[in-house]
Amino acid sequence: MTAVDERTTATPAATAPRRTSRGPGALLSVLAWIVGLGFFFPVLWMVMTAFKTEAQAVTIPPTVFFVPTFDNFAEVFGGGVGPYLLNSLFATVASTVLVLLLGTPAAFALSLRPVKKTQDVLFFFISTKMLPVVAAIVPIYVVVNYLGALDNIWTLIVLYTAMNLPIAVWMMRSFFLEVPKELLEAASMDGASLWRSLREVVLPIISPGMAATALICSIFAWNEFFFAVNLTASRAATVPVYLVGFITSEGLYFASLCAAATVAALPVVIAGWIAQNKLVQGLSFGAVK
Repeated sequence: MTAVDERTTATPAATAPRRTSRGPGALLSVLAWIVGLGFFFPVLWMVMTAFKTEAQAVTIPPTVFFVPTFDNFAEVFGGGVGPYLLNSLFATVASTVLVLLLGTPAAFALSLRPVKKTQDVLFFFISTKMLPVVAAIVPIYVVVNYLGALDNIWTLIVLYTAMNLPIAVWMMRSFFLEVPKELLEAASMDGASLWRSLREVVLPIISPGMAATALICSIFAWNEFFFAVNLTASRAATVPVYLVGFITSEGLYFASLCAAATVAALPVVIAGWIAQNKLVQGLSFGAVK
């Protein structure tokens, strides 16, 4: 056999596709699905329980097959959930807008236009999150009471803004750092002011990051309970405070509580579903060069 024949004979074996082992990748995918379903199962069970009767909600073993009922939702909406939803919506939207208005220039100054001792400023921002809320509630209550601002929705807006501002500054700073500085230099050479450069050059680039920041701050504000339950009574009470009213020492309340929790979670789920594209882009902003 000649050398040419040997090469020709060896070609099929040499060009045969290699089989790559997908065992570890498939195992990780299955494990990820199991973990994801494990986190989602309590939410699914809550929604299912919302359509059960109170007797079916507490049976052992649990009732899986049942005829759905809307009586629990009728009780929730008949119990006056509307004002609580409006208070939560107003406090969440207003505080998120204030966070973006205050956090955007701060993050811009700490990233593309760094100030003196930037790291000290950043540490001060995040250090405000290290103090437990329960340790600060007494002085906050005294100050709010002295100002006559108890049971006032604007009190919650100020507190929610202060609560979310450090997180927003840190998140948006990471987005600002991904903007090439050459863009600002080019805009400056073209005669654009700092404010115009920020408004027309930088903000359109980091808009997915701002959307992700706004959604996370909205979730934190919507779910906040400690300030609301201690500083409000009836006029400014939010949805988490309304949910507590279903917990009683007499009778069954589990199905009604699940129905109220489902109604309370629905606005955040809808907002996340609408903004999911922006959220994914924002959370992965700068991850892939």
